[in-house]
Amino acid sequence: MDKQSLRERIWDDLEASGEARFPFPPHGRIPNFAGADAACDRLAATDEWADAAVLKCNPDAPQLPVRRAALRAGKTVYVAVPRLREEHPFLRLAPDEVPDVDDATTVSGASKHGVPVGPDEVPDVDLVVSGSVAVTPDGGRVGKGEGFADLEFAVLSELGAVGDWTTVASTVHERQVVDADADVDAAGDVELDSHDVPLDLICTPERTIRPDSAAKPPRPGGVDWDALPDEKLAEIPVLQRLHPGDG
Repeated sequence: MDKQSLRERIWDDLEASGEARFPFPPHGRIPNFAGADAACDRLAATDEWADAAVLKCNPDAPQLPVRRAALRAGKTVYVAVPRLREEHPFLRLAPDEVPDVDDATTVSGASKHGVPVGPDEVPDVDLVVSGSVAVTPDGGRVGKGEGFADLEFAVLSELGAVGDWTTVASTVHERQVVDADADVDAAGDVELDSHDVPLDLICTPERTIRPDSAAKPPRPGGVDWDALPDEKLAEIPVLQRLHPGDG
């Protein structure tokens, strides 16, 4: 199954089942879902969470509980500026710099309270939490289709801020977990790309999934310059700085 067909199926299913939550409709975005708090609780119960001092987390609604839980646990959270369009494309939310956790962890609040930093100012990231439209039990992830989560990871990889020590996780509804073996008609083989970053940890309200390392797709290293569209290179300052042809 191609990615867009899978996205449409998941969005339609969350809406029809009543499991989608604000903002509506779930289509065209990382969908919010009933039980996002419970999925966050499962993530927060893992050793990977306990060991993490620095997180990079997406700014979408279903991961709002993750951002709040991290700050309240004394962890520093980095959130990417939309579309990486600024010279300082990440916002640092540190517990001792945020006066109001509830406000600072919203999309608008992160822009107001977060400290803009360049990618070379981001320290080693212990845990990356990525929003997903669909995931597979073997660690495959499908986002909303713009590719920025993978690109953010690639940029940080280029600069050595993420590596083998970094855990990549996602919190999702159980309906977003696509098992090709159990649901062949709905899933089939999900077509993933070489630059897609696989998941090490998947948390739903009902269970914690740890994909078998032998079954996971390989983790990409750095920016795939050959696959990068010219328009993204032209629009994103950090890519222009990192591009091997510009050194």
